[in-house]
Amino acid sequence: MSAILEAKNINKIYDEGSVRTQVLTGLDLSVHAGERIAIVGTSGSGKSTLLHLLGGLDTPSSGEVWLHGKCLNTMNETQRGDMRNQYLGFIYQFHHLLSEFTAVENVAMPLLMRPKVTPSEARDKAISLLNKVGLEHRHTHRPGELSGGERQRVAIARALVTEPSVILADEPTGNLDYDNAQSVFGLLSELQTTLKTALLMVTHDRNLAALADRQLLLRNGHWAEFDE
Repeated sequence: MSAILEAKNINKIYDEGSVRTQVLTGLDLSVHAGERIAIVGTSGSGKSTLLHLLGGLDTPSSGEVWLHGKCLNTMNETQRGDMRNQYLGFIYQFHHLLSEFTAVENVAMPLLMRPKVTPSEARDKAISLLNKVGLEHRHTHRPGELSGGERQRVAIARALVTEPSVILADEPTGNLDYDNAQSVFGLLSELQTTLKTALLMVTHDRNLAALADRQLLLRNGHWAEFDE
């Protein structure tokens, strides 16, 4: 079975004046349909940088990122944006919801970027997703009127509204207490399984990572073996 998302010999180097920092070195990764992968590592190990490269939000210094058989490196920013909107969903530790918009409007926004989707279709789909994440009573609330757990549920609905092939989640429960974190991850896993979406999750939480099909340890920009 071919991979949906693939990284081939990824290197990422940042040059700041005379200082050169190699963040990632020779990484390979394949993500298949419906798979659940956790990338574990300490702060500064390169986890978020890798996620940005895989999502086409940044480009590698060398190596290639392939999404649905197309190389993101060779595309311009508009083309990469179209690929993200079509195939990827993003969830961040700090939800990144737009404060002036309601929950429904935030969730509908990725669909409104598609020229063939009408506002009413986007709204109906957003309402359906919000209901699935248990926010039937929060459709018209803005982020400032929601709890942390509720905001992250809105973020999950927004990531899933386009029915992406892969969800890229950067510390999706890192800003929540234990009970909320368990609830939110359980919900994300349930929806991800139902929609047959792959999940690639960056986390420092080994308990959360243990719930994935596959765990990968990133240490100083390299894949490493877990300590016993």
